[in-house]
Amino acid sequence: MQRTIVIAQVLKPQGVRGEIKVKPLLDDIADIKRIPRVIVAGREYKVLSARCDAAFAYLGLAGIADRDAAELLRGKEVEASREDLPAPAEGRAYIVDVIGCAVCTEEGERLGAVTNVLPAKTDVFVMEREGREWMFPAADGVIAEIDVEKGVVTVDKKRFEEVALLQGKDE
Repeated sequence: MQRTIVIAQVLKPQGVRGEIKVKPLLDDIADIKRIPRVIVAGREYKVLSARCDAAFAYLGLAGIADRDAAELLRGKEVEASREDLPAPAEGRAYIVDVIGCAVCTEEGERLGAVTNVLPAKTDVFVMEREGREWMFPAADGVIAEIDVEKGVVTVDKKRFEEVALLQGKDE
């Protein structure tokens, strides 16, 4: 398992005292307030302050004292150590743990492997099968179970076939 997990994206400096505005990539934005340290552009920072609104979080980091220093972080990913993050809720998993998992039907038929998960209100799973890319939403009834220990995402075959989309064209 990967030691660090991307938890946010730096959007811009916030104010003149070095605070940064980030777009959290966590199920619960408030979880970002419990993280004691983050890694941005390969450098670890102690989190001095964290506050949230409905869609964004604002972080004050040790060593980032003014707007110019904060500006250098614009567009960078914010990572945290797995040990500093809460365990995923029942039936949920961190995206990084799902990538590489086999996608199988409840009957055991292997359909492909997860290559990416696009975070959205309803996450979109990207799967490769025989060199072709398929996309399917994590909508109700599509994903029956995610077992990262076994490396398997189990889908309901009928529902999967209703919503999965083949990307690109035949050559």
